[in-house]
Amino acid sequence: MPASRTGHLRAAVVAAAAFALTVTAPTTATAADPGSAALREVLFVGNNWDGTADVIRSSGDFAKIGRINVIPDKAQRMAEINANPIKWIYFMAIRNSVGEGHDQFVDDMYSTPDGRSVVVSRPSFADVVSLDLATGAVNWRFPVSGYRSDHMAVSPDGKRVAVSASTSNTVHVLDIETGRELGKFGTGDKPHENIFTQDGKYIYNMAIGDVNTQTDAPWLDWTKGNRYITVVDATTFQRVKVIDMRDRLNAIGLTDYSDAVRPAVFSPDESKLYFQVSFFNGFFEYDLATDKIVRTKTLPKNPATSDDRTTFVNDSRHHGISMSPDGRKLCVAGTMDDYATVVDRATLQEGPLVTASKPYWATVSGDGKSCVVSESGTDQVTAIDFATGAKQVSVPVGDHPQRVRLGHVESDWTSPKGS
Repeated sequence: MPASRTGHLRAAVVAAAAFALTVTAPTTATAADPGSAALREVLFVGNNWDGTADVIRSSGDFAKIGRINVIPDKAQRMAEINANPIKWIYFMAIRNSVGEGHDQFVDDMYSTPDGRSVVVSRPSFADVVSLDLATGAVNWRFPVSGYRSDHMAVSPDGKRVAVSASTSNTVHVLDIETGRELGKFGTGDKPHENIFTQDGKYIYNMAIGDVNTQTDAPWLDWTKGNRYITVVDATTFQRVKVIDMRDRLNAIGLTDYSDAVRPAVFSPDESKLYFQVSFFNGFFEYDLATDKIVRTKTLPKNPATSDDRTTFVNDSRHHGISMSPDGRKLCVAGTMDDYATVVDRATLQEGPLVTASKPYWATVSGDGKSCVVSESGTDQVTAIDFATGAKQVSVPVGDHPQRVRLGHVESDWTSPKGS
């Protein structure tokens, strides 16, 4: 076929794929293994666009310890994608929509209890892999159903990992050591965040619907798909409950607010859920016992940020929320407003607005004293003191950091050769 015709065909296929994506269907540290070699607690920082994960100290100065290449099998994966027209369509659609023109090579990651491996979800490759932390080699690979993997969660005992397969409306639950599928369950449209309860009995999944369309006006909200929280038994994977925030928002007069639940975090006693939704600069407090939204917190807008919803990255004005271990403070990433802030949980009064460039996630340091946010706009992570709300330190990392997770490596760990 002539080159010009090939180029036209590929352009048409990419456009069709982008359309297809729009119509298709609390941070926890992995438990350390007490019987393993001496372990060191660290933070893993997933650099989504360059396919690496930086390993940094979990508290203190958060200094960099090493780096992992999370796509050592890139050549093999790309050969498979280029040989399969459907896979190639979705790969390009991910790049040109949710990836903002970039491939998405790491969304989420957790270490195994023995600190010898890290498990990574790779959206553009539609899979989950386990990587040997000593050698960088792939231990196992699990292709998810559909064409894109997303957020994960690890069970409190560190033995199971749940991963969202966003184009098939499915969550797979895997054995973290072997990659064997233990079960799966259906969700709403575009499953996103997953949370295990502290006792490991239940999994909460938040489906966010279609976030790459331009139908962002409140009156077009119905075009975004079925968005709700699915609660399942973590052993049988049978559905226990569905929570649709549309009804709860309507009940308090917020009919124009999106019901797409984004990052969320439980209170220490799991009686309250604090969650963000698409387009909103703030968060909600949901009482599980009464099944009601009991408080709404609106956070400041950055005057430099447009209120045009179509300019928000993947519909998320604010994306990232965590809580101090004592339950007294919340930390919020004000993504499109370019700040992060610590909020008093009792009063919902925010502290200083700490300047941050497109902060995309918020987690808690190993010592519980700091909130750590990923600044995807400036390729760094920034620690903020929970007690004062003041910035402590920023540490350079790789291209477009997103998820930040506590984990473990062996005490003498260094970067694998070639990483």
